[in-house]
Amino acid sequence: MVSLKSEEEIELMKESNRIVSDTLRLLGAHIAPGIETLALDRMAEDFIRSCGAVPAFKGYGGNGRTPAYPATLCVSINEAVVHGIPSRRRLAEGDIVSIDVGTRKNGWFGDGAWTFTVGAVSSVKQRLLDVTRESLFRGIEQARVGNRLYDISYAVQTHVEQHGFSVVRSLVGHGIGRDLHEEPQVPNFGRARTGMKLKAGMTLAIEPMVNMGNAEVVVGEDHWTVQTADGLPSAHFEHTVYISRNGPVLLTNHFVEEYA
Repeated sequence: MVSLKSEEEIELMKESNRIVSDTLRLLGAHIAPGIETLALDRMAEDFIRSCGAVPAFKGYGGNGRTPAYPATLCVSINEAVVHGIPSRRRLAEGDIVSIDVGTRKNGWFGDGAWTFTVGAVSSVKQRLLDVTRESLFRGIEQARVGNRLYDISYAVQTHVEQHGFSVVRSLVGHGIGRDLHEEPQVPNFGRARTGMKLKAGMTLAIEPMVNMGNAEVVVGEDHWTVQTADGLPSAHFEHTVYISRNGPVLLTNHFVEEYA
């Protein structure tokens, strides 16, 4: 069931998502060759808790076969698509690194991600980042009352594929609110003018995951890290969006001024 939020609830969500965006800005200022991803994780957790929030990913999931997620951030480097676990690994010149952040404050969740360059990167990696980021904003533009869910998906997919890249099909965006993952699922591929009708009060985490090569992915031995099957790089960008009567409103606002 899709949850529609009141204006008061949206104000609470704005706070959780502001912390997400502030965390990404903080981390972006420290991303450089030589830094350990575990140091970024500790920095993020300290900051999130200083804001009166808690990391949403830490301890998430887990069952008899799969361990709960052990960290504050998902840090995914180069061929890692999402859910990379921070470690003693150091970022290197020419890497691209996707950082996904989730928070919970006052019972409401925030979620956002950005892929950063580490020093100078190749032109093809930069194009992958540019196209993925552009596809995110193409999707957000379709998050309007009266449109259909897969209008968002179609906008993302067509932009990505026009540039020769592939959207990951086994991972999706999602609704968000009192739970980190709510209905509906938001795929990054689909047929325009299909899917549920979008309504005022919906809150969606829209997050293109785009591979340089084919769309196939595999899960690593740590049971969490999703990697491209062909070993080529992947990029991931995410904003949480509120569908108002007047159009889409970003609840996260990281790097909008620089890149929108």
